[in-house]
Amino acid sequence: MKLTEPAPGGPCWVELGTPDVDVAKTFYAALFGWRPTTDPRPEAGGYTVARVGEDPVAAFSPLYRADQPPAWTVSFATEDVDGAVGAVRSAGGSLLTGPTDVFDQGRFAVVADPSGAVFSLWQARAFAGAGRFNDPGTLGWAELRTDSPAGALAFYPTVFGWTVDSTDRYTHWCVDGAEFGGLKEIQDDETSEEPRTPPGWLPYFSVTDVETAAATALGAGGDQLVPPTAVPGGPWVAVLRDPYGAPFGIHTP
Repeated sequence: MKLTEPAPGGPCWVELGTPDVDVAKTFYAALFGWRPTTDPRPEAGGYTVARVGEDPVAAFSPLYRADQPPAWTVSFATEDVDGAVGAVRSAGGSLLTGPTDVFDQGRFAVVADPSGAVFSLWQARAFAGAGRFNDPGTLGWAELRTDSPAGALAFYPTVFGWTVDSTDRYTHWCVDGAEFGGLKEIQDDETSEEPRTPPGWLPYFSVTDVETAAATALGAGGDQLVPPTAVPGGPWVAVLRDPYGAPFGIHTP
């Protein structure tokens, strides 16, 4: 069973920090068919929500600091942001931003686990999070890439109450019996022309055909870190970058 709606402890939203929201609108609309709408209020700072049909599925936001890299951030639902921040700190993580109220929508904080992997906490009020999961163009998986798997396996179940389903091939994260993501160890012997990937959360968006979607991304100005690949006993996957270098995954559910 997979997670199908926002639930305490599970991923509820994904947000792209980018130096050019208009470029992001064009790229992801071409790739996923998203319909972006920018909040016109000056105090919203250009925040843009992308929809599939009428359902909100993701957001774009301008970068807030000169040293902030373009990146996707995964948000996890909580019924008490302030309490969750305390749990993060007690388990060895750190607070980066907040907690802060967002109009009448909810309350959020940006935190990092002990390895430095950044994620957000979201306490819903008027806005619960994504209106769809697992459908084409929506969040289908969230993968933690870390150089400290033992630390992650101690940290996240302590903070969120997750359970773990591990095989010799892969570790799955579950909340209330529903799978929503996994853990991939960053290997020290990985070789690439690119710098070694730092710890972080990588969102995977569902598509009907990974090879076609990867070709669309390349044609729209993106590139690929991992070409379309068949996972033994699992889906097709690829890891891509948008025109400003923000990495994300695509997969067939």
